[in-house]
Amino acid sequence: MAATRSLPSSYSNHGFSHAFNSPKPKPSFASLPLLPKSTNGLKEDDGRRIQVRSEIKSFENSQNWTVEADRFRFVQNSSPHSPSSVSIAASSSAMDSAMRATKKVCLFYYAETKALAERVAAQSDAIELRTITWRKFDDGFPNIFIPNAHGIRGQHVAFLASFSSPGVIFEQLSVIYALPKLFISSFTLVLPFFPTGTSERMEDEGDVATAFTLARALSNIPISRGGPTSLVTFDIHALQERFYFGDNILPCFDSGIPLLKNRLQELPDSHNISVAFPDDGAWKRFHKQLQHFPTIVCAKVREGDQRIVRIKEGDPSGRHVVIVDDLVQSGGTLIECQKVLASHGATKISAYVTHGIFPNSSWERFEHDNEGHPENGLTYFWITDSCPFQQVKYRAPFEVLSLAGSIAATLQI
Repeated sequence: MAATRSLPSSYSNHGFSHAFNSPKPKPSFASLPLLPKSTNGLKEDDGRRIQVRSEIKSFENSQNWTVEADRFRFVQNSSPHSPSSVSIAASSSAMDSAMRATKKVCLFYYAETKALAERVAAQSDAIELRTITWRKFDDGFPNIFIPNAHGIRGQHVAFLASFSSPGVIFEQLSVIYALPKLFISSFTLVLPFFPTGTSERMEDEGDVATAFTLARALSNIPISRGGPTSLVTFDIHALQERFYFGDNILPCFDSGIPLLKNRLQELPDSHNISVAFPDDGAWKRFHKQLQHFPTIVCAKVREGDQRIVRIKEGDPSGRHVVIVDDLVQSGGTLIECQKVLASHGATKISAYVTHGIFPNSSWERFEHDNEGHPENGLTYFWITDSCPFQQVKYRAPFEVLSLAGSIAATLQI
């Protein structure tokens, strides 16, 4: 026979309600330890086991407590809006943030991107640079070795690539395909400049959209333990190219425009800035990020055999006008845009492009304005370090804005 016992009278003044069981002991109780001879006034002198459930409802904030006794165990079931619950949630959120902030990343890099990789690593102690041995066989094909491959197991891994010419893509793809298969937790490919972005469509039968070809090659990177590869690239030429990538890669399209906005705020005439777009394509890409500036839109018109830049809308008169585009190659469009803006009364003209490609030393075409002669050149020409060619950085009007901080922040996601 199971006994029903009552608590001493001292317990009844604290709002306890008790249910002691039981008619028949359950088999699972056989493994429970015996209560001691005396537990908080509950006397057990014949070896029987007691299970106690109590609810305390007289505490502040209507907090419910569950009391279970083999020996008493208190579990608080707080209201989700009680101060203790909010404090616990805040602490949990702070801990989650701290854990994200200390995400460790092993960053590999191609030889051309070493300087940028070092700047990225300098942004955070959580980013550790790792090297790759880039060698070649006698026939010119790559002979590559990843040192301490076992040491990156279970780690978050990133690779900083540069597809600056077709000749360097194959050896980097070989590494990019190999790293996710080394039992790593996640893999991020940082490709600051997507080089085939301008070849995104077919205009005549037989044209090859090499942007789609490169996107397909990257979409077949093996998945890591953490899932598909993350691809980070900046200011891709055509926004629709995001649809060229398959489901095995997660493209993250970032922008260098925040760097430009920060730099413009530092200028003494920051209150007198207007932004000019050399064509409708540049306006579509960037106008939403720069909508708080007065806007000028240019367009190319055909006159006979020539394509001439005209102002389509906006007034540059008396303004420091900054021409904004995603990339520059020969520079012809920017120079024509500069001339038409100067002829319409711009007092200063500067330019920004995220990707300074400058084939055949085309950067030499851009002259400094010699303080106040916008018809002769540019006050500033800002580019980023997305492309490894950096001979321009010591020559006016060029200034290089580094993507290192943006890349480091993205690697912590």
